[in-house]
Amino acid sequence: MSDFGPQDLLECYARGIFPMSDARDDPDVYLVDPKFRGVLPLEGFHVPSRLARTVRKDPFVVCVDTAFPEVVRACAAAGPGRMDTWINAPIEQWYGELFARGHAHSVECWRDDELVGGLYGVTLGAAFFGESMFSRATDASKIALVHLVGRLIAGGYKLLDAQFMTDHLRQFGAQEIPRAEYHRRLQSALQAAGDFGALDAAVTGAGVLQLISQAS
Repeated sequence: MSDFGPQDLLECYARGIFPMSDARDDPDVYLVDPKFRGVLPLEGFHVPSRLARTVRKDPFVVCVDTAFPEVVRACAAAGPGRMDTWINAPIEQWYGELFARGHAHSVECWRDDELVGGLYGVTLGAAFFGESMFSRATDASKIALVHLVGRLIAGGYKLLDAQFMTDHLRQFGAQEIPRAEYHRRLQSALQAAGDFGALDAAVTGAGVLQLISQAS
């Protein structure tokens, strides 16, 4: 896929396809269109009560797009319970190019100027494709996800794609839907325009939870 670039990648996302590799050090990339797709509902997103209490305390400084390359690298790194990842060098480069074009974003959790958690994904129309997350402190990736959902709600997004269903995502109300239903929702979301920057960067955890509650 040496001639494959960021525009090709955006066209794949518009067709419901995303890239993966078998391992961090594997140079090959393949494209995936799962038979069943995990999605997180923006209307009806569930924040467990314990996590909601933590979010309100604002234990981290939550920022957007201040350390995108660092977030991708952290997501690509091996960690406890995750000996290898699917983010290889070509995929990392493509996401960096999408970020430069305004089609990829990161949400970061900072503590004492240290990046302790976050996530990143791709945006197209009113669809956000969540790619990966990482955590080096308790609840950091979960808090990043809650802030992401509040931001997507504020920006008028219609679809949050989680790719594959997991028990971790199930606690937030994630659903697994057939490919045809996902493609239908995707095409609808692509007809609208989401604004990732609609939410004030200084929003508190309480403010994010209020947005989520109003959308439920």
